Amino acid sequence: MASLAAPNVFIIDDSALVRQVLSEALRSENINVIGTASDPIFAKSKMEKNWPDVILLDMEMPRMDGLSFLKQVMNERPTPVIVCSTLTESGAKLTLDALSAGAVAVFEKSAHGVREGLNDLKARLVKAVREASSARPARRQVAHSIPHNAPPSSTQAVSYQTTDRVVAIGTSTGGTQALEAVLAALPPDAPGIVAVQHMPEKFTAAFAARLNSVCKIEVREARDGDRVHAGLALIAPGGRHMELVRSGAQYKVRIFDGPHVTRHKPSVDVLFRSVAKAAGQNSTGIIMTGMGDDGARGMKIMKECGAVTVAQDEASCVVFGMPKEAIKLGAVDIVTPLKQIPELVMRRTPGKEEPTRHSKTG
Repeated sequence: MASLAAPNVFIIDDSALVRQVLSEALRSENINVIGTASDPIFAKSKMEKNWPDVILLDMEMPRMDGLSFLKQVMNERPTPVIVCSTLTESGAKLTLDALSAGAVAVFEKSAHGVREGLNDLKARLVKAVREASSARPARRQVAHSIPHNAPPSSTQAVSYQTTDRVVAIGTSTGGTQALEAVLAALPPDAPGIVAVQHMPEKFTAAFAARLNSVCKIEVREARDGDRVHAGLALIAPGGRHMELVRSGAQYKVRIFDGPHVTRHKPSVDVLFRSVAKAAGQNSTGIIMTGMGDDGARGMKIMKECGAVTVAQDEASCVVFGMPKEAIKLGAVDIVTPLKQIPELVMRRTPGKEEPTRHSKTG
């Protein structure tokens, strides 16, 4: 297959060493670095003359922080942005805000041994840049949702219901926004959900907390042994795999370490294969926007075991990588726009037409 044209990249980072190392790494793989800048204000004036296909962006910089700049770009001229951030506690929160604002990917920038750390990331970063260059970020729209401010006792009733059906969701690039759109639209009695969002370690707890604040269901980072039940969505922790296991009549999750699978940890394939084994025809598999092919093989196994399988359509994806690969493999029953996925989650038999239940009137 003929190679695509090399993407044009602009690097914004207040560290001269980081700009140099990133430039060298990308240029060595025939990616065009068309410019660098030490802060967003300087970058904006340079980019206006030659707008890039992809922006590599630091979060904590002088004069204007990366998040403010990202929001400005996504409002004025949506462009694929890859965040390179130091994983401090405050940096993790800021980077999570960036994902919510429209960044397509996040890479950890080590606070020590910068050159060595960035060189270790080279292969993944190059791949991400090439794939991001074909992404189609949209102007960020805030999902209409009701804050999750009710006291814990309000969800007590569904916390102990037996879960007859499990919904497994896998997503990557653009998935933070897509997952929020889906989960925020669900009523409190939604079926138990297990989800993998490709995200570095330390980000997933804050990401789950953010979702919990805007959803009517409970959302939290999964812990080993957590029970899957109605009204709860469990997000796989970054840097760990998550599997669904059956314990008598209940479903629980197993959180464990191990090698990367399909280049990821957590891996959608790991989750989907376990859901096929533990829940079979009592499950629904949903694959959404993301780079690469993680989840395609696992979804095929889910379908073979009787699960209903759903893929987000190309028009509503930021990157149509993961859904496309699952479709090519013959693993998908239903291809649908993002806005229709919450309805499919709530159908008891998603492949059949039946009314969706609503917990509140508008």
